[in-house]
Amino acid sequence: MMNFYLREEGMQIDFDYGQLDISSDEAHGFRPYQLMVASIAGCSGSVFRKIINKQRMDYDDLTITAEVERNPEEADKIEQIDLYYYVKGRQLNPDRLHKNLELSRKNCSMVRSVEDSITINEHLEVIELSR
Repeated sequence: MMNFYLREEGMQIDFDYGQLDISSDEAHGFRPYQLMVASIAGCSGSVFRKIINKQRMDYDDLTITAEVERNPEEADKIEQIDLYYYVKGRQLNPDRLHKNLELSRKNCSMVRSVEDSITINEHLEVIELSR
């Protein structure tokens, strides 16, 4: 169970690992849409990393950039999220990484929860590092 507490500037929730402040004003906490995007990118990235680690793929770095498209005509509803995955390493197999990204999409609970209401596009760039 999660308990949210009303504060002057928004909402607050306490977790074992820290406090989360939520507000429509960035000066007082995370904006709700930021948390939604972070949940989707965080879940997807964690599942993707778990898959490539399980396959013992050697990579040096994995980063994700998210671009969000919102509709101001519909209460700033999130309509589309583009996730850009950047995998850096040596002797990486791009085809295998693309297949793993597809598999991570199928196993990410956050993506699956919103896939009928938010378009999520995933893009992968494999960056080969020299030795």
